[in-house]
Amino acid sequence: MTGITWLAFELVGKRLEFLQEAAPQVSRVAVLANPAHPGEQRELAATEQTAGAVGATLQYHQVRTTADVHAAFDAVVRDHADALLVFPEGLTMAHRQELAEFAVKHRLPSVFGWREYVEAGGLMAYGPNRLETAKQLAVYVDKILQGSKPADLPVEQPMRLELVVNLKTAQALGLTIPPAL
Repeated sequence: MTGITWLAFELVGKRLEFLQEAAPQVSRVAVLANPAHPGEQRELAATEQTAGAVGATLQYHQVRTTADVHAAFDAVVRDHADALLVFPEGLTMAHRQELAEFAVKHRLPSVFGWREYVEAGGLMAYGPNRLETAKQLAVYVDKILQGSKPADLPVEQPMRLELVVNLKTAQALGLTIPPAL
């Protein structure tokens, strides 16, 4: 769809900062991302930039299929990552429960872009509320159906961003979430 931004690469750096605030010992962050997803390279570049600024090392794992997700799990363990950052998109969303369970099992603080990952058991998410953004999208589509030309409409940003923290997962990982978060 045109007209709405999810602020993917604008927010990924903040996700990494929040992760380090919640788990200061984090230094090796496994990144799971689907390279076929539009904007993934820009999101990765933004993540690399923030990682350099906060002193974290990234371990990038491409996940295009379910088999890739399982292979990434093996690589994350083998490479001794101490945290997990997952780019939000369809494939990782379909595996959100598995991703959350893997992270808890291996005691990896995890951060995602959408609240649904946290509801599945992930540690934290920072990003737009998908339901509210979908409502914005409906208004945008209505404008087009009423005769507005998409090229004449501004790109709209989410109305609200949310930081969601799963305190049960934090407790299972032995983390005390700072009050500022």
